[in-house]
Amino acid sequence: MRTNPAIQAAIDLSAGAAGGTACVLTGQPFDTAKVKMQTFPSMYRGFVDCFVKTYKQVGFRGFYKGTTPALVANIAENSVLFMCYGFCQQIVRTIVGLDKKTKLSDLQNAAAGSFASVFATLVLCPTELVKCRLQAMHELQLSGKITQGHNTVWSVVKGVLQKDGPLGFYRGLSSTLLREIPGYFLFFGSYELSRTFFALGKSKDELGPVPLMISGGFGGTCLWIAVYQVDCIKSRIQVLSMTGQQAGFMSTFANVVRNEGVFALYSGLKPTLIRSFPANGALFLAFEYSRGLMMKQLDTY
Repeated sequence: MRTNPAIQAAIDLSAGAAGGTACVLTGQPFDTAKVKMQTFPSMYRGFVDCFVKTYKQVGFRGFYKGTTPALVANIAENSVLFMCYGFCQQIVRTIVGLDKKTKLSDLQNAAAGSFASVFATLVLCPTELVKCRLQAMHELQLSGKITQGHNTVWSVVKGVLQKDGPLGFYRGLSSTLLREIPGYFLFFGSYELSRTFFALGKSKDELGPVPLMISGGFGGTCLWIAVYQVDCIKSRIQVLSMTGQQAGFMSTFANVVRNEGVFALYSGLKPTLIRSFPANGALFLAFEYSRGLMMKQLDTY
């Protein structure tokens, strides 16, 4: 049965939303530690120190600061990402001259994912800016960079609008694009390559939950290892622009390396990698199973 493109897009959108929700619920505390360590590396000796200090100072809820915008960000990003991924797969098929029934190679899927990430960035950047500012709000106050904190989603949103207008939500857009385009090439490419390995000549659609989770975790790990330094600069730009520091990507990068050393670009990498495997495994498991369920329901009509 040939699926209507609009219905297929709606299915991919919904399955992407399910995947984004699973990703956030699985990995939010580790993402919070990552942003804190990226933005204020001198405050923490390491991953464990960050967790202990955060728990002592603001309690367990401190790890879930920014969960609401994180959910919005991931649901929006993954909905658009997976919907556009399907469209971009068709574009790649057209470019290389394949018919619609022919499966793309792992490399071609990687290219489609990279292209799709451009569209996802446009919805991700504003929500991620709000998330990062909420996650680092305690450190901004401790360091004296701001005197009055914005501890709710609405207060952060209102602050951005009052200070910079609607375009203020796109602070760090170029850094986000620089992270997403190569990152999602590796993300989808590694995921598909891993699924090919587990399928052993069979259809990849027949894989069970464990191979899917391992493949998703592998894809997420490859993404973060490759683009973590860019993500660190992006977090700095989005958080510190709240204090009036409006430096761009290259000047922020040069400033970090000159004043703090190259290793500052890797601050927070450990919680990111710990989070990456289960969170992205949950993302792809939720996406593939919810998408498969909706496709099966569609076939019954």
